[in-house]
Amino acid sequence: MEIVLAIMIGILYAAGIYMILRRSLVKLILGIIILGNGANLLIFLLGRITKGSPPIIPGDLKVFEAAYADPIPQALILTAIVISFGLQSFAIILIKRAYKVVKTDDLDEMNAIDQDS
Repeated sequence: MEIVLAIMIGILYAAGIYMILRRSLVKLILGIIILGNGANLLIFLLGRITKGSPPIIPGDLKVFEAAYADPIPQALILTAIVISFGLQSFAIILIKRAYKVVKTDDLDEMNAIDQDS
């Protein structure tokens, strides 16, 4: 299972970087979204995938006796999802406003319009 996730992370990173390097702002946002999903999967994979029970210690025990699921990577991923959603929302609104003003989403044309002013 880990090798499949590792390959998927590599594909998501490659696709995200490829989309970020395109000249369109919409493709830039899609690249950031794909790269964020790849980072979330990487955090999940680094937390070691184990089948186990929730990490709750009964009152009469001092340590875990069996395998348990580590909650820290899951909490980090939830935090990363919320932060990436906020970043994506802000970027989409910013791009919408830039498109409304400049009437293009091509970065080269935006740069040429900026230099003409």
